[in-house]
Amino acid sequence: MVTQVARQGNPLARKQRSQRLIFDWGMSVFTSISSTFAIFVLALILYYVFINGIERFNWQGLTQLPPPPGDQVGGFGNAVLGTVIVVSIAILITFPIGLLAAIYLSEFSQNSPTAFALRFIIKVLTGVPSIIAGVFAYGVLVLTTKTFSALSGGVALSVLTLPIIILSCEEALRLVPREVRDAAYALGASKVQTVFRVVLPAALPVILTGVTLAISRAAGETAPLIFTALFSFLWPNGLLRPVASLAVLIYNFAIVPFENQQKIAWAGALALVILVLITTVTFRLLLSRREEHIIL
Repeated sequence: MVTQVARQGNPLARKQRSQRLIFDWGMSVFTSISSTFAIFVLALILYYVFINGIERFNWQGLTQLPPPPGDQVGGFGNAVLGTVIVVSIAILITFPIGLLAAIYLSEFSQNSPTAFALRFIIKVLTGVPSIIAGVFAYGVLVLTTKTFSALSGGVALSVLTLPIIILSCEEALRLVPREVRDAAYALGASKVQTVFRVVLPAALPVILTGVTLAISRAAGETAPLIFTALFSFLWPNGLLRPVASLAVLIYNFAIVPFENQQKIAWAGALALVILVLITTVTFRLLLSRREEHIIL
């Protein structure tokens, strides 16, 4: 008691406590201001895209092909379908590879030299410019098959999304408490059974969040698709043919001097935002239903 009273009456202790309170208050204010600014910038971008793109965001725009220069009709339906195809190819390639790699790093080889080397390579891949992935896919697939294609675009995007999937899945697995694993082992489950029947279901929400981030990254990339999928004014006609995408359509139409195509570029940007939003909301609804089923 005497020590506590003396410590409370110590001027140095009071000064340190005041400094901590001021620092805590200052960081809280700074965090609030930064969050408000980030939300404001995001809302401003969405508002600007909505105002400029809503004019051509209609059934005609979603179902028709891009118009030639100077034409006042047309849409971006093939670009929407092409984006779905290319992104789906990328996720189908990266998700199983990334999930298995994350399981190996998190559950079977946490502190081994191989795991450290793999983590270093994965972190290096996160900083690789997207155009490098496009050049890689161009050299490996486009030059080999002698054609631009949706498959080449999906491979290029898979290079960019693979580190996102691995890092998010590994972090999701690490967030599962150790007690959950110990309980499974106590019931006689093997290592493999514990990972696939206990740990993975528990980490699924965070894993799907990482997949959503990967889809958002892949859907908005332009440079890799210019080198691989190129562009097409026609509907997709096979995985080994050039295919349109929203990102490349926005790039191509935004720099032309024709007003109609510029409006279609804005509508394509709005469609891309809505496509990512639909994907995110769909994943959240699936997770909420799964959580309700578990609770029931």
